[in-house]
Amino acid sequence: MSDPAKTRRHAERVRELVASLVREIKDPRLGMVTVTDARITGDLRDAHVYYTVLGDQTEQASTAAALESAKGMLRSRVGHALGLRHSPSLTFVLDNVQDHAKEIDDLLAAARHRDAEVQRLAAGKQYAGDPDPYKSDDVDEDDDEAADERVGAEEKR
Repeated sequence: MSDPAKTRRHAERVRELVASLVREIKDPRLGMVTVTDARITGDLRDAHVYYTVLGDQTEQASTAAALESAKGMLRSRVGHALGLRHSPSLTFVLDNVQDHAKEIDDLLAAARHRDAEVQRLAAGKQYAGDPDPYKSDDVDEDDDEAADERVGAEEKR
């Protein structure tokens, strides 16, 4: 295992290299690709490169095929640039950040709608029972006088 800081530096370098090398791929299937992240294992043998593609499902599928066919060229160029004994094998993973963000936004909108509905139903309503259902700590004046009489009687004894 290598140092975690060294692993992070190599992962960042892999991300930068792949992002710059993707522009050099002359495959017509390749769409608008953005390399978002790269993670490399502790032994520096395997690298996962996360990317996003602008477009629909067919555009994403054709870009995945183009990256898969260019994997060998990218691996050799990345390995040479890193100067490691073994070039890390590259695995490309589609990063669905936009889909997850849209799903979270939809869930938040639904929660806001339900909260607004609850607020609308609660407007003008009152709680059942007393407004203060808990016993108060205030002691009545009659209780104070009775307590004073008991204390006075005990003191006389």
